[in-house]
Amino acid sequence: MSTVLEITQLNNGDIVLREAEDEGEPLVCIRFSDEVRDMLGDDLVGVAEAMIDAATAFLGEEPIPEQGRPSPAPTIH
Repeated sequence: MSTVLEITQLNNGDIVLREAEDEGEPLVCIRFSDEVRDMLGDDLVGVAEAMIDAATAFLGEEPIPEQGRPSPAPTIH
């Protein structure tokens, strides 16, 4: 059995990833500031989709073997 997921925009402007036909808590929620929302305009959902796609690709990658040194902390922009 497979799960069907959907990306949708809620009435409050948040973009969510959730199971289709499920009104419960979303799996992922992306909230853009008003400034960014204005800047992106009609591209808002497309940018959120790209962010979710990138996260999915990142999680699906093979782990990099440890080389005896700690990984640097991720940079958040």
